[in-house]
Amino acid sequence: MDACPVNCIYEGTDQLYIHPTECIDCGACEPECPVTAIFEESNVPSQWTPYTKKNAQFFDENPDVKPAQGRGEIGPGGLGATAVAWPPDYKPPA
Repeated sequence: MDACPVNCIYEGTDQLYIHPTECIDCGACEPECPVTAIFEESNVPSQWTPYTKKNAQFFDENPDVKPAQGRGEIGPGGLGATAVAWPPDYKPPA
């Protein structure tokens, strides 16, 4: 993703994932996220903590995944090229 200076954002079949050991916590991706779903790990809202585990599990299950490319534009079906529906319980911030 163009917003990430260390290229640690990866595209899964259902969402984008941030590699937990590659991320430098610079925050450059936060304003680029169209669903306001990126938080520094210690600031993840309690209703989103299951996604922290899901994120880590993605990299455990996909060790050879390649970083996402481009800007992650919203297109048909959601984000990026293969993108995804928002989680069923997602409510964008007011």
